[in-house]
Amino acid sequence: MRAQQRVAEERLESADRQVNNAAFESYGVSHKGCVRDHNEDSYLVEPQIGLWVVADGMGGHEAGEVASASIVEHLATIGIASSAPDLRARFEDRLSRAHDEIRRISKSRGATIGSTVAALLAMDGRFACLWSGDSRVYLVRNSEISQISRDHTEVQELLDSGMISEAEAENWPRRNVITRAIGVSDEIAIDFQQGETLAGDVFVLATDGLTAHVSDAEIAGAVVAAAPQAACESLLAMVLERGGTDNVTIVLVKIRDRGNGSDLSRAGGRSQ
Repeated sequence: MRAQQRVAEERLESADRQVNNAAFESYGVSHKGCVRDHNEDSYLVEPQIGLWVVADGMGGHEAGEVASASIVEHLATIGIASSAPDLRARFEDRLSRAHDEIRRISKSRGATIGSTVAALLAMDGRFACLWSGDSRVYLVRNSEISQISRDHTEVQELLDSGMISEAEAENWPRRNVITRAIGVSDEIAIDFQQGETLAGDVFVLATDGLTAHVSDAEIAGAVVAAAPQAACESLLAMVLERGGTDNVTIVLVKIRDRGNGSDLSRAGGRSQ
């Protein structure tokens, strides 16, 4: 929890500043849910850097929390990049450091710990999404939602191979078994997608505590209906009303329209 607390707990701040030749409005929430007694998720909201991250730790009590916190703490040191390639390079360097730290902790404890990660990098009208595990990145554009990331899970591999149907996947007994995570294997394995940002785009980063209870259509509806803070709160409320079986973390990032005279970059969030 210390990374969450340091980065975003009960924090809402705004400043008149231009960020990476674009303007962002972003907000994040994290909650332990209705079943778990502690929160192993962490997240980062850093519009001045052009970086947003969610991480879902695993490995038992406190261990998962340590893994996700390591990722967020290392990524928080990136600083202001000189270019989009520099930002990507800094991200990969800090993620590698976190990976190595998690591996050392795992070895010292004699147990495997790790964390998913899903990140958005945005600079100079471009974006890159990088992920490992089943935390997701969505893009809502023109009221339509698309999943940018692709789950690194056993059930997704079975779907891709045609061995099971979408209907079977919904109730597959091992649907939560992930095939990649930071700190679990000797080498880091991450995927990425990149593209151009447009005014009005909203990116949604979330751990599986959200997608276990809320459909893609409902996510899009909440994002279209409200600003990032209100949309985050609305989505979190849905999860908790439906039983909140896991920790849940949601980060929303809106690309603001500079042409309307509003160039305020906003960041905020809260954790429970």
